[in-house]
Amino acid sequence: MVVHVAIESKAAEQAVSKVEVNLFAQALLLAILAEIAGSALVLNELAETRAMLLSSLFPAISVTRFDAAQIDDHLDPAVVPSVVLMNPPFSAMANVSGRMADTAYRHIASALARLADGGRLVTITGANVSPEASAWRDAFARLQECGRVVFTAAIDGAVYAKHGTSIETRLTIIDKAPADDPHAFPSSPGIAPDVATLLRWIGEHVPPRLTVASTGALSTPASPAPRTVRGYLAGAAARSAKALVTDPEALDLAYETIDWTPPEGAHLSDAIYEEYRLQSIRIAGAQAHPTKLVQSSAMASVAPPKPSYRPRLPANLVSDSILSDAQLETMIYAGEAHGDCLAGAWTVDETFDLVTAARDDAPNAVRFRRGFMLGDGTGAGKGRQSAGIILDNWLKGRRKAVWISKSDKLLEDAQRDWSALGMERLLVSPLSRFPQGREIRLAEGVLFLTYATLRSDDRGEKLSRVRQIVQWLGSDFDRVIIFDESHAMQNAGGGKGERGDVAPSQRGRAGLRLQHALPNARVVYVSATGATAVHNLAYAQRLGLWGGDDFPFATRAEFVEAIEEGGVAAMEVLSRDLRSLGLYTARSLSYDGVEYELVEHQLTDEQRRIYDAYAGAFSVIHNHLDAALQAANITGETGTLNRQAKSAARSAFQSAKQRFFGHLLTSTKTPTLVRSIERDLADGHAAVIQIVSTGEALMERRLAEIPPEEWNDVRVDITPREYV
Repeated sequence: MVVHVAIESKAAEQAVSKVEVNLFAQALLLAILAEIAGSALVLNELAETRAMLLSSLFPAISVTRFDAAQIDDHLDPAVVPSVVLMNPPFSAMANVSGRMADTAYRHIASALARLADGGRLVTITGANVSPEASAWRDAFARLQECGRVVFTAAIDGAVYAKHGTSIETRLTIIDKAPADDPHAFPSSPGIAPDVATLLRWIGEHVPPRLTVASTGALSTPASPAPRTVRGYLAGAAARSAKALVTDPEALDLAYETIDWTPPEGAHLSDAIYEEYRLQSIRIAGAQAHPTKLVQSSAMASVAPPKPSYRPRLPANLVSDSILSDAQLETMIYAGEAHGDCLAGAWTVDETFDLVTAARDDAPNAVRFRRGFMLGDGTGAGKGRQSAGIILDNWLKGRRKAVWISKSDKLLEDAQRDWSALGMERLLVSPLSRFPQGREIRLAEGVLFLTYATLRSDDRGEKLSRVRQIVQWLGSDFDRVIIFDESHAMQNAGGGKGERGDVAPSQRGRAGLRLQHALPNARVVYVSATGATAVHNLAYAQRLGLWGGDDFPFATRAEFVEAIEEGGVAAMEVLSRDLRSLGLYTARSLSYDGVEYELVEHQLTDEQRRIYDAYAGAFSVIHNHLDAALQAANITGETGTLNRQAKSAARSAFQSAKQRFFGHLLTSTKTPTLVRSIERDLADGHAAVIQIVSTGEALMERRLAEIPPEEWNDVRVDITPREYV
């Protein structure tokens, strides 16, 4: 790869102000040489290991991890490089199984689209990716509509023999300016047998750089970079670990406590919900939540205790209404709860499964820090409140946290909520970057993972995910653990079902193990549906519902028995008592003023005819289903020959029928819906459409069926056509 670096550095004429570097196939030295030449860098690397190397070598630069085949779609719009140095994969695409012939072209096209006008793109590809090849001529002609090829030459594979490969490659240089004739290309001087020949060809055939359009300015290093790669690597190794992001200036949140009493003459209404207001505190400068919030009448009948904890937050979060008064209250009471421990001392066995009561002075005895439960509904901003609790602890020096959620797709939501508070979104890192059994190499940050990942047990010499996290955090960890969508840990303690005992869920057991292993952690449970049954509250052991002084239940079994006997009323009393202790809050959006109107669609004669025709077709299939099963040897004259196949066939038919008519009825009503939306928009209203089924799974199946050679012109049919 040193050959690549020398070639690409000379070809790009590195006296530039900006370089956007896509690093693939171990082309790490490109970035080092670019910075040595005084360039400002924007670094992108999809592969996990190489991205970590980049972060270590360039601690002051955030490394993005986008698929470079769509780099133009993902990069910040302000990033407009004047030079692109790239070594794209030859035939492998991210998240695509099998080889794709146009992989390199996709990377080049996306990078060229992002390049500044007049900029230069230098790329190493497979030798076959040539404008002279008939298979690639049309593709390069499309590229030349915005960028002209000024040089291309193949490189003999023998040049790389000492590096363990003999694959022929190609150096191509493209300047960002439309070609006079997109179908005309410069002649290739041939196949370079060695580096000296190729360097000579570059000097003879590559034209001077064009004038680059102004692209703003990226920050450049304050101190001069070393003049050699060896010197750069030595300097990187000697650098001490520094924070990648400067913390914002923060202040202790100012508020005052008050004595809450119900307003004189006021009484609870007959409604299920009451308007939510701060009861025990007043926060200076805080604004009310953008949308009116309500809480249950039982919760509104009591006030939480007067707190003393003061979160440390950037002042603009309050002054700019980034956090509402209700959200700030959550942070105050979460911090208040975390300031104390549950009653009693306990010992935890090596498996983290068994917790036993112990004397306070017993060897290895621990006390569990009290937790907090956030039960807000949709729209109250649970994600932003979770990020706020982490930020409060972060600014107090507790710079590690764990965020566990139900789906890996929620990583982007977590990063969005974190960045909304003024922090670097990439500080929220997915655990998937670190394979099971490997050390988590993060000096600080928020580790994001799913419950499905957390439950992964030991695999031979590979430690379980729980132990991997505990090793990273340390047994004395006193930072925040967010159990988002904590109801995913339901049935953590097992229970009784209609058919007997129900074993504990793996997710629930993993969640309890993590809590047992880190007794000093500041645990926050986040769920709009904390438990559908009292058995499912077993995961919330940090609330002290049993085995403590706050509630009269010695064991979880006693707690479950008592709440089950009391029914829903007992659950409401439990919620109210947790609220009065400052351990629980549950608000939801108010529907006050919401009006409902049914829009009726009048069927046309043509729609009736279409429906009747399809209904008749499905009735024919239904009437002949038994004959089809018999023809397929699933049933016979003596009865059912294959019960599973018969059940599967009938189930598939009924499912297909329901999906088909669901699509049909939806499409029938759509014209009326569209007209209603158009009227609302004309009246100045906003239209919010709820999509019950997105069809994502069906679309993914259709995309998987498309062969790679057809990816340039993707046509996907996700209509009910297949059922017809």
